[in-house]
Amino acid sequence: MPATEPPVAEPVVSPRERAAEMFAWQSRACAALGSGLHAVLLARAADDVRAGGPCADAVAGYEDAPGPDAIALRFVGGVHALVLAGRAPALAGYYPSVGGVFEPDRPEAVEACWQAFRAAVAAELPWVRDWMTRPPQTNEVGRSNLLVTGLLWAARSTPLPIRLFELGSSAGLNLRPEQFRYLADGFSWGPADSPVRLAGAWRGDPPAWLAGAGTAQPELTVAERRGCDLTPIDPLSEGGALALRAYVWADQDARFTRLDGALRLAAATPVRVEAIGAAEFLAGVELRPGTLTVVWHSIMRQYVPAEEWARVDAELTRLAAESTPEAPFVYIAFEPERVGERFPFRLSVRQGQDERVVLAEANPHGIPATAV
Repeated sequence: MPATEPPVAEPVVSPRERAAEMFAWQSRACAALGSGLHAVLLARAADDVRAGGPCADAVAGYEDAPGPDAIALRFVGGVHALVLAGRAPALAGYYPSVGGVFEPDRPEAVEACWQAFRAAVAAELPWVRDWMTRPPQTNEVGRSNLLVTGLLWAARSTPLPIRLFELGSSAGLNLRPEQFRYLADGFSWGPADSPVRLAGAWRGDPPAWLAGAGTAQPELTVAERRGCDLTPIDPLSEGGALALRAYVWADQDARFTRLDGALRLAAATPVRVEAIGAAEFLAGVELRPGTLTVVWHSIMRQYVPAEEWARVDAELTRLAAESTPEAPFVYIAFEPERVGERFPFRLSVRQGQDERVVLAEANPHGIPATAV
């Protein structure tokens, strides 16, 4: 027999090093999405994890969590919650979400911010470790930019009252998309007096069919809105509102403004978010004549185990097969997917058993979108 090369052992990465790499990856993602504050703090925290500092203590036991558990987002969300709750006054001076100022171009200011951050983690370790047990639920309001695009696409051929069902709803804020105002060059849609204004909704020109939607399409009527989540958040509770704010990056004022407006609408239009899995939730959904039944989700599939998603897919297939002109069904998703060497976040729509149509791409926060 010919000799063969001995197998090359994969390098062993310690749990602490793995956690540090996850922090560093999230740091780069924050930088790409315009959060200089969180990019800097997570990069420093990665080094602190490697060195066995208080950040390592905060994530101890979570280092081997799978990527979808997003331990870096849990960590910075917990620290942000400290600031929002008034428990880290020294750090608050650098957090724009509470009136602080972060100066990335001043090395001494960056160092002072990091030292205040590290000290807050050390002083409030039980608090931060409690937040490590919570899934990160941004309930990003900007993703309604994609949802309403899918709804308007479907409404062109099926102008019926809508029954909207959302998988992975968190606090259900995106179950009120027709109550938001969407704005871009050559496009505006939604109530002019809405407390949620999604400016800059499109990069470049919106699709030609959408640019005329405000006048060519009737207003969307949502007759029913329900969601599901394994750990739903009550947006009307003090703790729920704190959690939603904590997961917004502290130096992104526009996202905070949109969230505050969405919380006002949540108080005016309550919705039900059931504490059950997506497959069980869908098993209870039936089509209804005279209405358009829509199932929608955004950036949640990665959190669902493969076995559970197989059951979800079976329910979606059932609903598509039952779709008729009198009781139509539409499936809308905004999720990452491979396109060549890229992994863009793409909006897709499938009407009944028709072919899936990709309408747009956007960053994970939903604004701006780009027509495909």
